This record gives sequence, structure tokens and C-alpha cells, in this order.
Amino acid sequence: MREERILLAGHELLLARPDDPESLIDESRFDEDEFLPYWADLWPSGIALARHLGELELGGKRVLELGCGLALPSFAAALAGAGVVATDWAPEAVDLVAVNASVNGLSVTAAVLDWSAGASDVGHFDLVVAADVLYEERNALLLVRLLNEAVAPGGQALIADPGRRHAAGFYDHARAAGWSLDLIAADLLPAGGIARLRR
Repeated sequence: MREERILLAGHELLLARPDDPESLIDESRFDEDEFLPYWADLWPSGIALARHLGELELGGKRVLELGCGLALPSFAAALAGAGVVATDWAPEAVDLVAVNASVNGLSVTAAVLDWSAGASDVGHFDLVVAADVLYEERNALLLVRLLNEAVAPGGQALIADPGRRHAAGFYDHARAAGWSLDLIAADLLPAGGIARLRR
């Protein structure tokens, strides 16, 4: 592991993360469900989304992060006063989120969530967020289904994407499911942005 200091919303966070994410590749897990340790990298979309969340008034709001990885957006939401649940399908990611939250004195609940199982058990949230989760075509429809289940009435979602080719399909599926969508520009995502979804 290596430790990195990150400035977020006026706070300096100490973030432990794997030194060499490629060393975590497990061929047997990949053969089973195409699992790759994407969670172990600090992606530009996660940083951009965290910065955006740091500018919002989230006091008293319930926030869910999907595919959290290192959970920087979750930490930003917690710093802004939200009650946060960070989820990922990799148990290793969830364990590290709990450690990093504790080290930084943040109250974040971390849980494993397999998107194919749906989100009916996690409850409803004022805001659901995700960063760079559209790298697989199959994720587009699954993400729309999760948003349908997890966003509370009157709530919204923020999906940060660097311009991956499956993002357009997600936007189409979301609009077909009744979501209105606008794109927020982000310096770190010149080919993409942060999609805000509302009903």
C-alpha cells in the first residue's frame, strides 16, 4: 500500500491505496465474471465528481455511491454533511473504504453491492453518484435499473464519465426510463462530464 495526501473541499485527506493495481489481477476471477481491480486506481472521474460534491449543500442528505472504488466522492459527500453509503462489488475495495474513512474521521458506511442483484435492499437516497462506471456495455442498463430503485422521489443522480463509448447508450436508456439529463462540464473530463439525472 501507499499513502497519498489529497486536498478535498478544504480538507487534507490521507488515502491509502494499492501500490501496484495490476498486481491484483486474478485470472480465475476474470474468467468467472471478467473481474478486474479497477477499484484500486484513483480515476479522474472520481476526482472530478468529488470536487463537484464538495461544492454542494448536502447537510442531512442521504447519498449512495455506486462502484465506489477508493470512494473519494463518498468522502467529499461526508465532508459536506451527508449520510453516505459507499458500495462496490469488490470486497477488497469495501474493506479499504472503511479503513480510509476511519483514518480520516469520516462517517461512511461501506458495503458490497453486486449490480446484477439490484439495489432494492439498500433503500432510497436523495442523491446517487457514480464515477467512471460505464467501461462495460452491460453496465449501462444495470445502472439505469439501480437508479430507478435507489433514487428517492424528488432525488437525483450524478454520473461522472470521461467520455467512454458506452456513456451514450446509458444516456439513451436513462431518457427512455423517464430521466431528464443535463451535462455539467468538468476540467478533468474534457471529453465527458458529470451527467445530472432528475425526474
